[in-house]
Amino acid sequence: MFTKTQIDRYADVLLWGLKISRKGRIKKNETILIRYHHAALVLAEALYDRLLDMGLYPLQRMDPSPGMEKSFFKRSNARQLVFQPPGDRELYENLNGSIFLHAPESITHLGDIDPAKIGKFAVSRKYLRDILTRREEAGQFSWTLCTFPTRELARHAKLSQKVYCRQIISACFLNKTDPIAKWNQIFKDAGRLKRWLSRMDVKHYHVMSKGSDLEITPGQQRRWIGVSGHNIPSFELFVSPDWRGTRGVYYADQPSFRSGNYVRGVRLAFEKGKVIGIQAEKGRDFVKKQLSMDKGASQIGEFSLTDKRFSKINRFMANTLFDENYGGAQGNCHVALGASYSDTYAGQAAKLTKKLKEKLGFNDSALHWDLVNTEKKQVVAHLKNGKRVTIYENGKFTY
Repeated sequence: MFTKTQIDRYADVLLWGLKISRKGRIKKNETILIRYHHAALVLAEALYDRLLDMGLYPLQRMDPSPGMEKSFFKRSNARQLVFQPPGDRELYENLNGSIFLHAPESITHLGDIDPAKIGKFAVSRKYLRDILTRREEAGQFSWTLCTFPTRELARHAKLSQKVYCRQIISACFLNKTDPIAKWNQIFKDAGRLKRWLSRMDVKHYHVMSKGSDLEITPGQQRRWIGVSGHNIPSFELFVSPDWRGTRGVYYADQPSFRSGNYVRGVRLAFEKGKVIGIQAEKGRDFVKKQLSMDKGASQIGEFSLTDKRFSKINRFMANTLFDENYGGAQGNCHVALGASYSDTYAGQAAKLTKKLKEKLGFNDSALHWDLVNTEKKQVVAHLKNGKRVTIYENGKFTY
């Protein structure tokens, strides 16, 4: 597992992410929430100390155990399922930052729970996410998250816990004397690529691989973002497209765990922006229920590409944070079904009203589910002037 030095470096990298995601505007006397699973307590304690030393107000909340979470969904009645604890709205309306330490002791304990019940709970809590989105758009809030190795994650990834931990250490550069310097360099290199991508006047992107033949329409007033400090690690560059222009077939060759369910080999057919056909080698019924969670769940909220030159991740980790940033031999692309990201809006995010979001084709949903393709692929930008530019090939951006 981690040495004390590596725990200290991990805490420092997470605080770097929290600052970067708000352009360094973390101020004294702000309120920062640390959410964590019990297995990550040692990292939560290191962060707590640092936040106090920075003159901030740290709050801590430990997530429910797998037993508690399963009991909640099995035993709760209709009113208990959507009950909103007093004080949650007030807390979220005053939060300035959030750090989540993902260290689950189980990722399959909800496998026998009706996905519709989990979906109803998620929809009932969506208003809290909307509050934080508005605060982030106004520059009042930032967030980051990470993964802490557990026996359960390693088992489902078919790795030893030692190898799993090594993947985290390598991916987050905790084996470097100065991991912050490495992250700053990647941040700089990613910025150059984002500016190149955002300058193009693109009609649509064409994604081609053995299993995918998909067109993505970026839409008006979009910009590419990524390596923003939000996720540690994060190497992906992405845009929230105009969901209405999505058409074709997308295949996710990488497996995915979600709400206690395992899915593999998901193939989605899109027409006029909506999923019209669902196939899966494993978990098709679950996928169907997830995509019927609400109106926007069957529409795209994100299109992403990861350059293998940045990412050191080369194993399936049974954890979306790492799997969506897979480098390996061919990098990856992924699409997210559900909610879009307002910070991919090229204008002032604070002025991005609900009405304007709808007009520009930003998707809205309680769902956000990343489905990853690691096949060899080519991505071509079809420009509005008729030219074509290959932007991604053999796992790398071409710029």
